[in-house]
Amino acid sequence: MKLTVVQTAPQQCKSDLAVYFVRQGEKKKAPACHDREVDAMIGRAFAAGDFAGKEGETLLYYPAGDGKKNGATRVLVVGLGKEQPGRETVRKAAGVAVACAVKTKAVRLLLVAPELAGMKADEIGECLAEGVVLGGYRFLKYKSRQEDDEAPGRIDAVSFYSGKDAAATRRGVRLGRAAAEAACVARDMANEPANFWTPGHFAEYGKGLATRYGFRCKVLDKAAMRKLKMGGVLGVNQGSDEPPQMVVLEYRTGKKVPTLLLVGKGLTFDSGGISLKPAAGMGEMKYDMCGGAAVLAAMAAVGEERPKRLDVVAIVPATENMPGPGAIKPGDVITQYGGKTVEVLNTDAEGRLILADALAYGIEKFKPAAVVDLATLTGAVIVGLGHHRTGLLSNDDKLVERLLAAGERSGEPLWRLPLAPEYSKQMKSTVADLKNVDKRDAGTITGAAFLQEFVGKTPWAHLDIAGTAWDFTEKSYIPKGPSGVGVRLLVELIRNWR
Repeated sequence: MKLTVVQTAPQQCKSDLAVYFVRQGEKKKAPACHDREVDAMIGRAFAAGDFAGKEGETLLYYPAGDGKKNGATRVLVVGLGKEQPGRETVRKAAGVAVACAVKTKAVRLLLVAPELAGMKADEIGECLAEGVVLGGYRFLKYKSRQEDDEAPGRIDAVSFYSGKDAAATRRGVRLGRAAAEAACVARDMANEPANFWTPGHFAEYGKGLATRYGFRCKVLDKAAMRKLKMGGVLGVNQGSDEPPQMVVLEYRTGKKVPTLLLVGKGLTFDSGGISLKPAAGMGEMKYDMCGGAAVLAAMAAVGEERPKRLDVVAIVPATENMPGPGAIKPGDVITQYGGKTVEVLNTDAEGRLILADALAYGIEKFKPAAVVDLATLTGAVIVGLGHHRTGLLSNDDKLVERLLAAGERSGEPLWRLPLAPEYSKQMKSTVADLKNVDKRDAGTITGAAFLQEFVGKTPWAHLDIAGTAWDFTEKSYIPKGPSGVGVRLLVELIRNWR
């Protein structure tokens, strides 16, 4: 999808679909548009009771003539609602526009950026670009070729017009595109079936990023993990034929700046191991690598933007969790990186075991100023928060504030859950230093309490994305299936780091 910012007036800019955005009128008045013809059409639709400018409401019409007037074959008006529009409103409105374009099989779009109090032109351009790219996402790799009348519409080019603010809009579109395309990469990874996205594919992708952007990349294989005594990853991997990989990517500014460590769970398929999951829904366990996908995809955006205030290191421990003949058994004891022993009472609580190795290793090696891990860790977070908020647990209030702000700006909201000594006490074992599960109560919190044992005093936050990595809140720019959640949140965190 080609994105450009134009200065040609919309009336002279040729497109298959020109999109205007309007606020809902006050006191039963029709919404207003600066374009006379569009405004007149809105007035007629409003008088007929067909369009009031409510959020997400649309008005589609075909201008008179041959499409040269207004420069568009079709004109779409999208309502922004009565409340003061914010970033998410603009993002969703752009997603609505893309859905209409796909339905009408429009190939070339023109989006006329609205003027909104409280939002600058670059911010509006950023959110429009995000909504367009994210809303236009499709995963059709494994679909057989369809007949022309059945094939979904495909948008080739999108132009943005914002009057005198072209330079600011161009900056915003560039930012929006980088973050959204990275999120689409994460969606692609998650959509791949587990036989086509293995730990080895994580390693290949990491090496590719290193080549493209000049990152340092190190991949720890099984032999290296044995030497380092990473019993968490090795133990989870015992039942699988696919060898484990730990991908380590480093972006360096070359300056004396803080390091942010990102760790993502890369379980490319989770059967539950010996503690086998039920058959219903097990196919979704190819999504258990969404944390790792988010971390590596965010690094692609880092490579594009080259932040100056921060070094960024990403680690993805990747493996399958299978019930093969060598699989780890309930009651086994393993030794994590750094020497702590863990009694494995449930082999389906495997994510914390591989994350513990990665966290302990990354903190010891890179001495980061802060650490954020992302993982589809617990079903308990879905019970508590549904599919609308990502669970956030942390040992540092300042890092929490930064993440909450990034979640708000990206439209990927977080909800903080408590961490306290009483939860950590629940994770003590009678035969080892720790156990990997306790009773089901507060499962999301105790999962984080387990991870906390491996971060020491380093500022750390854990994001449990099990409820938002797929089946996220229905939005115009979020498809069914994997959402790519976490990518744009991390990009916002990095962009606004002070």
